[in-house]
Amino acid sequence: MDEEVAGIYARESSYLDRYVQIGVASGRVLSVSFPEQSADGADSEHPILEEIFEYLEGLEEVPFEDVQVGLTVPTDQRAVLETVRTIPYGENVGVTALARMTPELDPEEDEDLILVRTALDENPAPILIPDHRIRDAPSAAPPAIEQKLRSLEGL
Repeated sequence: MDEEVAGIYARESSYLDRYVQIGVASGRVLSVSFPEQSADGADSEHPILEEIFEYLEGLEEVPFEDVQVGLTVPTDQRAVLETVRTIPYGENVGVTALARMTPELDPEEDEDLILVRTALDENPAPILIPDHRIRDAPSAAPPAIEQKLRSLEGL
């Protein structure tokens, strides 16, 4: 299937007990969500869904490095989310460490720690931007999904 085709793609995950749904445009993932039902007319076949399901099956560590995410968030939040993408499979960090890792943020500044938490809470693409690897912060994924993703990676 051509990755350039825009649309909504969804497939049911028995591991998550939900659908995994992605929104794609111009070869970029705009969103990842976990609805109870897929969107009407959603196609179940897309290469990025294949990668996500390989990850969910736990058969291999899928880094999602090749997946382009179209981040339509403020620049300072984008910096945080791009840093989150560098945290390896099976590892986690705290909010303070994430602030320290993110260019131009100061982990001693409350405002910067709030920015980190806000960016994680508003993450448009959980799994691809693995906010579940931040141990003391909100995830954009529902709590039950976050816990399953953490469990999958032994966190």
